[in-house]
Amino acid sequence: MMNFINRQNRYVVIAISAIVLLVLPLILQQGGNAWVRIADAALLYVLLALGLNIVVGYAGLLDLGFVAFYALGAYMFGLLASPHLTDTFASIGAAFPGGLHIPLWVVIPAGAAIAGIFGILLGAPTLKLRGDYLAIVTLGFGEIIRVFLNNLDHPVNITNGPKGLNQIDSIHFWGLNLGKPLDVFGFQIASVSLYYYLFLGLVLVSVVICHRLELSRIGRAWMAIREDEIAAKAMGINTRNLKLLAFGMGATFGGVSGSMFAAFQGFVSPESFSLMESVMIVAMIVLGGIGHLPGVIMGAVLLSALPEVLRYVAGPLQAMTDGRLDSAILRQLLIALAMIIVMLWRPRGLWPTPEHGKSLQSAQK
Repeated sequence: MMNFINRQNRYVVIAISAIVLLVLPLILQQGGNAWVRIADAALLYVLLALGLNIVVGYAGLLDLGFVAFYALGAYMFGLLASPHLTDTFASIGAAFPGGLHIPLWVVIPAGAAIAGIFGILLGAPTLKLRGDYLAIVTLGFGEIIRVFLNNLDHPVNITNGPKGLNQIDSIHFWGLNLGKPLDVFGFQIASVSLYYYLFLGLVLVSVVICHRLELSRIGRAWMAIREDEIAAKAMGINTRNLKLLAFGMGATFGGVSGSMFAAFQGFVSPESFSLMESVMIVAMIVLGGIGHLPGVIMGAVLLSALPEVLRYVAGPLQAMTDGRLDSAILRQLLIALAMIIVMLWRPRGLWPTPEHGKSLQSAQK
């Protein structure tokens, strides 16, 4: 009987959450598109955090260059959905006189594929590395990709260098252009709200994939490698292939998120994929709870939305000090203080896995 009641409560919570998520952008857009853009950015960071959680949370491989896959997905879409290639290369312009306009069902698999391939290429030479050494190598990979994107404008202009790619097409499918508002029964749904629903759908699919992976044989093998790689290898687990699979699977999420970012912004440049982005994504996982999907989602939402919300706090504080404190620096200070307080208060994260919580309680006893 108790199980039936708990199941009913669970369904009620899911139904209420679904209604809130569906109505949220329609309410936020009444206060301006800026609030909906914050929600859109939060969903993109949730996608990134879910991907990195496969590598760090499940397999225990510290990756500080995850933003490279984000950049690869963004530039892939930027090159295939902007006039840059057709304007730069006459042969491509002749082959596609109407320009390159890639549909959604090509964008998502292509972004996942190119990022997954580079993820495996990154994982292959790092199979014997662990801990700090692995973190340094992945950090270097992320910076190499950014530097390449910044300098591939000569002798052949592929990425347009530090100027970036602009005039990128918005997402369109089934006659629906997400770059334009949509009228439904006299009610106008803003473009940013349409992107919200697309990103929300991708996040829900990603959560289902990650949840099934966690419960699968592969997920259990990843966690065995995370806890003790030598013991996992002794038990017959193919640690090499599983590590490569973790890098590849995690990277696909970054590639998809990057392609969505390029379509949403309409512009990409190397500045958007700095080391701080990778550090922030890792911080989202640690803050929320490593390896726990609800915690990872919570950490991503909080750390992506908090800087934008604090803009409204840092501005008045700057005015109170007669401009002596820069609002941007003050905002970063407030974020850092909030993270330090949370990690001192909840060292396992805001929403750790139940196993971590049990082990911590037993250790305290």
